[in-house]
Amino acid sequence: MRRFVLPVIVSFSLYSAAVLAKPAAVVFSSDFEKSALTPWRQLGECQLSSEQPRTGQQALRCAAGTSSLFSRDALSELGLLEFWVLPETEFTSYRIQILVAERNTVDANWSPVAVIEHHGGSAGYQAHRISVDDPGRKFLRLDIEANQGFVQLDDVQVERILLATALHKNEQRIISGILDKLRRDQNIELQSESFRTLGSNYAAQLEVQRQYLEYANALHSGISLVLASSERNKMSNPMAYATFRNIISDTRRVSSKIQQARLNSMIKPFGDLVTATLNVVSAGTYAAFAEPFKSFLAASFDRSNYQNAGLSRADRKFAEEHGLKIYQDAERFLTELERELQQVSQLDSELATIQRNIELFRRDLEKQLRDTLLHANIASSKENISRVLSKDEKVRQSISSAVAGNISLKAGSYLNDGNNTELIRFVLKTSELLEAMQSYRDGFNQITAAMLTYYERFERSIAAEQNPFTEKADRDAWENHAKKARDYLKQSRESFNKAYL
Repeated sequence: MRRFVLPVIVSFSLYSAAVLAKPAAVVFSSDFEKSALTPWRQLGECQLSSEQPRTGQQALRCAAGTSSLFSRDALSELGLLEFWVLPETEFTSYRIQILVAERNTVDANWSPVAVIEHHGGSAGYQAHRISVDDPGRKFLRLDIEANQGFVQLDDVQVERILLATALHKNEQRIISGILDKLRRDQNIELQSESFRTLGSNYAAQLEVQRQYLEYANALHSGISLVLASSERNKMSNPMAYATFRNIISDTRRVSSKIQQARLNSMIKPFGDLVTATLNVVSAGTYAAFAEPFKSFLAASFDRSNYQNAGLSRADRKFAEEHGLKIYQDAERFLTELERELQQVSQLDSELATIQRNIELFRRDLEKQLRDTLLHANIASSKENISRVLSKDEKVRQSISSAVAGNISLKAGSYLNDGNNTELIRFVLKTSELLEAMQSYRDGFNQITAAMLTYYERFERSIAAEQNPFTEKADRDAWENHAKKARDYLKQSRESFNKAYL
């Protein structure tokens, strides 16, 4: 059983997607609209709900406890399963087991495919993508266990099995056939043909590895997401808002020169007001600023301060009449801004986690590539790695042919020498390396699921109804940045979907 724990990226460079990103036919879809429970049989307490659908008008809400969904009809060639889950609160945890069987009764022989676990800590819809990879006609079952609240499912979809996965299934049959023939007889001619096929299929995984490495290297912040993130960060910078700029201006009016110097030092991390540059505001920067700023503000408008600051009569009168309101406006504004900063900080943390996972994925896959070459008696040198990753198809074909030939030759030499023990070890090691590629398919599914979740949360955080400010000028400033961010995010998401899904 494969276990996935969601680790719960922006225009991306577009790479060739010959193996991974070919459009696949959808064999099952359920968005829970209208009579959308028709595709399912269910056990437990799940019902359609019009509250908080991800898309459309409805989602499926399953109460705390255990529930099961069974597809009413058998699905042909189960490939990639994608669905979205919304936990009721950040304390809600859930466990979803995916199973398949040839019958859709409770007592059928259900085979577990994967388990998804979410241990709380975040709210909002989260994407899950799992490779079921069963070429036969099977029924699909989801066992849903929710704790400390309900969960909602929406937009369930299954795509047809990918060609690369189908080839992998064929590789398993080839290896089984080799071992069966070896047990029955030593027919060198028949085995040689099997060895050639094994060598060709083994070499074919180099192309899959190359594609995944290209994707891993390309999954970085491109221009569209950088621009979207830039606009998003400006929305949490106090300098972007008239209320804060007016507060600064009013405070300077009643401050001595030394107090003005201190004020300039406090707001310097947010950018230069004169040149209108806005810096990224971190949670640490804000925390170090907010309370000391309010204390400074209160002191500045204290009578003992402005009476002894050498101010004009008009400025002293201004301080006396407006000091309390200015402080109250500042406190309200900073509370509104803090809500915005919390969302920005969460998005930044989420993207940083995704990028770390991508880096780990890339490093592990590079090691897998080196092991793949070494098993085929090809040195894992920088030169040979470069040949595998070359943009020139002829160069890639050359090393692929060498790998295929070496695998066939090595297996054949063990057979010719009558060394069955070493032959079996070699074939099993070959099988092990082929099987290991499944974990990279799973890893890539997790990365894309996390990225889809990130896009979803980013988009919801800049929806018009999320505007936290009270004053019209501040609301307008927030919305102006949000419009730009929405446009950049749309471009980035479209590029991501086109290149990687």
